Amino acid sequence: MSETYDLILKGGTVVNQDGEGIRDVGIRNGRIAGIGSFDASQSGDVIDCTGLHVLPGVMDTQVHFREPGLDHKEDLESGSRAAVMGGVTAVFEMPNTNPLTTNEEALADKVRRGHHRMHCDFAFWVGGTRENVKDIPDLERLPAAAGIKVFMGSSTGDLLVEDDDGVRDILSVTRRRAAFHSEDEFRLRERQGERVEGDPSSHPIWRDEIAALQCTQRLVGIARETGAKIHILHLSTAEEVDYLIDHKDVASIEVTPHHLTLTDEAYHRLGTLVQMNPPVRAPRHSERLWWALKQGVLDIFGSDHAPHLLEEKQKTYPASPSGMTGVQTLVPIMLDHVSKGRLSLARFVDMTSAGPARLFQTARKGRIAVGYDADFTLVDLKRTETIGNDWIASKCGWTPYDGKEVTGWPVGTMVRGERVMWEGELSVPSRGEAVVFQDGIRK
Repeated sequence: MSETYDLILKGGTVVNQDGEGIRDVGIRNGRIAGIGSFDASQSGDVIDCTGLHVLPGVMDTQVHFREPGLDHKEDLESGSRAAVMGGVTAVFEMPNTNPLTTNEEALADKVRRGHHRMHCDFAFWVGGTRENVKDIPDLERLPAAAGIKVFMGSSTGDLLVEDDDGVRDILSVTRRRAAFHSEDEFRLRERQGERVEGDPSSHPIWRDEIAALQCTQRLVGIARETGAKIHILHLSTAEEVDYLIDHKDVASIEVTPHHLTLTDEAYHRLGTLVQMNPPVRAPRHSERLWWALKQGVLDIFGSDHAPHLLEEKQKTYPASPSGMTGVQTLVPIMLDHVSKGRLSLARFVDMTSAGPARLFQTARKGRIAVGYDADFTLVDLKRTETIGNDWIASKCGWTPYDGKEVTGWPVGTMVRGERVMWEGELSVPSRGEAVVFQDGIRK
């Protein structure tokens, strides 16, 4: 007797641990129940995926959805809507909200806000501070906690631990992989005079490659001293690449689409819209990041989606805030690099699903395999579209890629067997749930 399924994805090119091949995927109770060749009669619901690639659900492990406290820029519903419109099935959201996510109550509040209101699945980073060090061993393992996040350089919000002693105290008690914004705050303060009013191209001169490298060197030294695992967010410099090659035993590395795709010429086209921390830099840095990507040095992509309203971004530099949208454009921008031969599809999958699952020990996510959640990003690798501000679902309604033509497009987003987005339209009510981690506490 043949098995029956709630849903069959039929005729797509499935990309999993076996490579690529035309296969059907059977789904039951929100999980993958079979991979092979199935008759349509084995399910009451069949999606024809002919011509599409069925990828493991894309996870974006660095987003800022601004809720609570800065909801006018973004909230958990609008940010997650942008995510699924771009093919992203799960996000890890950052702690620099108001109030800060630095205790059990704030984390639980975010989980309540997100449950069945966010369109994708979710986890939340907990901010590491001097005040909550004693609680970190418990905080990092709470349900929906992605781990501990530390800002060693100032950015949006009030989280900052810039000194070695403060970082050492935190890493002495972490057991999961802790994530870091690695820019040397002491050098940033010394160099504030390098900022030129009205000239955002002075941003990477102020927040230079030395500030990034010095902080990363300090951080790696403390990680070795304490025996901790660290994750360096949004790597942006050639110097850090060359340094970290010898320290992959303690440090994993994230890279963003904008640090791979944009260079400092964008300041002349886009002005403060391209202002980020750490900054978009000269071409030699993106070229070295691409080298590191192809050599396997980099571990995952993250968008660092950090929205601000257009009128906020258009303030005169340096009064303008740093940050841009990114969660919705991560998939099409990187698939365009696939189409141009700069990135293999297998490497894209490793950087967006298998890699995050491996680093952060997600349960049942990151692969197309029986027993795993039925999370899929369905893409048309031959489809050419033009990214426009009118497509952006974020509250801020703009993207630095407005007008950019790309080849490779997210057609569908499936979360635990639900077709959440299909052909640019939301398909079901929001049913996002907390990501489960293998080393987290189950409650």
